[in-house]
Amino acid sequence: MNRLLLSLILLGVAGSAIAQTPPADQTQAPSSYYPAPPPLTAPQVDKGAPISSLTSPLSEEQKAITKTKIDSDAEAQLFAGAAKVVWGRYAKIKGAKPGNVNVTKQGAVWSVKGRIDSVAPGSEGDWASIDGVVESIAANNVVIKGEVAFRVAKIDKGATCKVAGSLHFRRSGKSQVWRLIEGDNPCDGTQEMLDLVYEKPMIEKKAPTPTPKKS
Repeated sequence: MNRLLLSLILLGVAGSAIAQTPPADQTQAPSSYYPAPPPLTAPQVDKGAPISSLTSPLSEEQKAITKTKIDSDAEAQLFAGAAKVVWGRYAKIKGAKPGNVNVTKQGAVWSVKGRIDSVAPGSEGDWASIDGVVESIAANNVVIKGEVAFRVAKIDKGATCKVAGSLHFRRSGKSQVWRLIEGDNPCDGTQEMLDLVYEKPMIEKKAPTPTPKKS
């Protein structure tokens, strides 16, 4: 009786195993992908915007200047004679001297470049400079797109402090001096009072022709 019962149990276990084993043609080899195999087709994505006919992200004010706008011929004529640069930080110290600035014209574009090296006692090695292109010239106003730099030994360990962009120089009344409006030093807030100064051109006088002596 025990043998018959044991045989029936073994037959039941074997039958269960056979029922759970898939047919040979349905057996799948283990996949190397985990946790799941890749999809049959890639997911759909939106196409990007076309790259043709792109415009510059820069605004009109940031684009290169191809022509200096002149609204006042009298102001332009006066500004063309600006030849000196004065640095207010040291202008009142005995021994201070102005620097040089050049206003040049290349076609329809005006440019300005100048520098002052301080020679006043205690300020040796300090300097200020300007380099830019003239955007516009109007009555008592000159706008220069460029950079003004200041170097003062006692400020920020002698680092160069700069203001840049559209820089406005204004003249008052009959003055022949254009002062930088954005002239606060960005490193310590001091008003640098950088001025461009008109200098009357020197006119060379010809020596008089000697009168021949009468014999």
